[in-house]
Amino acid sequence: MGDHPHDVWQSPFSWRYGSAPMRALWSENHRRRLWRRLWVALAEVQSEIGLVRPDQVDDLRAHQDDIDLDAALAREAELHHDLMAEVHTYAAQCPVGGGIIHLGATSMDIEDNVDALRLRDALDLLLPRVEALMAATADRVEQHADDATMAFTHLQPAEPTTVGYRLAQTAQDLLVDHADLVRIRDGIRGKGFKGAVGTSASYGELLLGTGMSPATFEARLMGKLSLPAFTAATQTAPRKQEYVLLASLASLGQSLYKFAADLRLLQSPPIGEWAEPFGKKQIGSSAMPFKRNPIHAENIDSLSRQLAALPRIAWDNAAHNYLERTLDDSANRRTTLPEAFLLADELVTRATRLMAGLVVDAGASARLLATYGPFAATERLLMHLARAGADRQVFHEVIREHSLAAWAALKAGQSNPLVEALPADPRVTAYLPAADARALLDASAYVGDAPVRARAVAAELRAALANRSVA
Repeated sequence: MGDHPHDVWQSPFSWRYGSAPMRALWSENHRRRLWRRLWVALAEVQSEIGLVRPDQVDDLRAHQDDIDLDAALAREAELHHDLMAEVHTYAAQCPVGGGIIHLGATSMDIEDNVDALRLRDALDLLLPRVEALMAATADRVEQHADDATMAFTHLQPAEPTTVGYRLAQTAQDLLVDHADLVRIRDGIRGKGFKGAVGTSASYGELLLGTGMSPATFEARLMGKLSLPAFTAATQTAPRKQEYVLLASLASLGQSLYKFAADLRLLQSPPIGEWAEPFGKKQIGSSAMPFKRNPIHAENIDSLSRQLAALPRIAWDNAAHNYLERTLDDSANRRTTLPEAFLLADELVTRATRLMAGLVVDAGASARLLATYGPFAATERLLMHLARAGADRQVFHEVIREHSLAAWAALKAGQSNPLVEALPADPRVTAYLPAADARALLDASAYVGDAPVRARAVAAELRAALANRSVA
């Protein structure tokens, strides 16, 4: 075996899925840089009240970015404690200030505040990508607001709708997801500095004679991080915050799953109305050169399922954090938190590419309307016949007879005969001119207020984006 990283198993999130900035944010080196940032901030506040010397703080600050992961991992092999291994590694680099690192703190005062910072920073990376998807979706909704097509219920042809109104359902879901993620981002809080069980007892002892209370000390320190703290915590920050966040990311995944699944259905040749953009050199199948598979939509659905499973783990972490803490959440949080964001990052990136490049075949829409639309339009014809004085029950039966014959013709591979048969029926022309009856059977005009509603949803998207840009 060689020294190449792929000579051993690598998580696909380390190279295949997610963006480079998101991977960097969740990297071990960045995590340790943030630990050191907190240790420097802790020392700075302690220096302000005379607990440590300024030259000690300067020494810590000078080596804040000198991460030596190999050395830290070697120490961890002896100590079996990753944070204390980093303390020892950092201290060895700081001959003047090394002795004051982590003074008064417990591990989770550092780790949970850093994780809160990473959650917030990850949302700051993800939200602009979600907003780009929202903008692309608003564009497509408006572009296709008036374009009639067949709607399907129970995967059966139902009544006409418009392509834009169908896309507006995705847009509306994204509005909900975006609002939830913004709310959660603005509410992210850290544990604060409350010690081993959250009572701040150790800080009370440390601060004796300084004139500063533990609450004021915590507030000043968290102010340096621009991170609010939970009012109450145990040894850890409340794990509910992570459950709520992962559930919201999973909700975003669900919205994109639905869009991708609909695309896959509509790209199937019997419908053939939507399609993914397809590269000139793209290969659809190793065995069947003619294939044009919806690989990106399938990827979205595959990764969304993975994302949907993660809130269950976060739920257990919150529910089983017995009394003031257990350690059975520690190992899984190393993967669930970064993977949730890398999954969401990849999903949004792919969905934006699909939405912007979505191929809508107007000819396929017209064929669907010509084939199935007249069945739906008979409802409109029946209403106009009744308004002209016809017996509703009698003409319900007339339309049913013609519809059964039309279905038989379709099954035989013929075109739909309803548009010609019903206007030629003397029972119909006794109440309506044939031309009027034929016009009423044009399903493309039978879309109700779908175009208006589609544009209204697009306007809501644009308003949400405008509010964010102002904020």
